[in-house]
Amino acid sequence: MKWTTNDINLYLQSKEYVDTAVIPLIPVSWSSNVKKTIEIGEFTSILSHEIERQFKGRLILYPAFTYSEKEGRTQSLARLQTWSDEILTNGLKHIVYVTADSQWKGYENELAGTIISLPSIPLEHLDEKLKQSMFQDQMKSLITLFMRIWQS
Repeated sequence: MKWTTNDINLYLQSKEYVDTAVIPLIPVSWSSNVKKTIEIGEFTSILSHEIERQFKGRLILYPAFTYSEKEGRTQSLARLQTWSDEILTNGLKHIVYVTADSQWKGYENELAGTIISLPSIPLEHLDEKLKQSMFQDQMKSLITLFMRIWQS
């Protein structure tokens, strides 16, 4: 389920089956690495939507958590912990953070969920069929991870 009014209506009718929040972690920056930053964000966003599509009915795809490198990891981590606390307080049991920014993996012990960190792939020159196939392959490896999270 996506963060939309239609999907939230569906959630409210069946929330006993929905126990997981997926939060995409998206960097935002106009630095000299702007293209790489956008590539990371685009990859993370598409992967998050693919996860939502695969597990619709079991999870909610939150809006992207955006952060700036200038903000500092400590500050963005504190904001993300606030989001996580609210999610857990309001009944969801699991949180999965999705990112292509490998630096987040070092903070997994400080967060209340699991971080999926995959290296981004430049998507700009790939046709849609190839992109779709690539993300479906990624999903095959993630299904096992989600099953482990839900069995814990």
